[in-house]
Amino acid sequence: QVQLVESGGGLVQAGGSLRLSCAASGRTFSAYFMGWFRQAPGKEREFVAAIRQSGAGTSYADSVKGRFTISRDNAKNTVYLQMNSLKPEDTAVYSCAGDPRTLSAVLRGVATYWGQGTQVTVSS
Repeated sequence: QVQLVESGGGLVQAGGSLRLSCAASGRTFSAYFMGWFRQAPGKEREFVAAIRQSGAGTSYADSVKGRFTISRDNAKNTVYLQMNSLKPEDTAVYSCAGDPRTLSAVLRGVATYWGQGTQVTVSS
């Protein structure tokens, strides 16, 4: 069993930056594909970014490409989402997800493990 706990959300002005963290319990974090998703009020959850176990491969939604960066520190059992040039439309609850099977499971939003989420609010 893996538990994921997000932190780092908050209120920021448009154009600002935030860094989200997702801390994982357990000793097998380095074996997990990890990702970030977000859900705005009244909208469906959407994929934001994903990263392979070693950190060598990443994938991003078009809406965040060039502004957001996903990374991980396997020694600290943590995955990060650096968010720059934030826009009001980035406002959402951001959740991390992890899966030991395939990157596809994360990309399709059917990962095995999910965190509770952290609120990000971008004011105009």
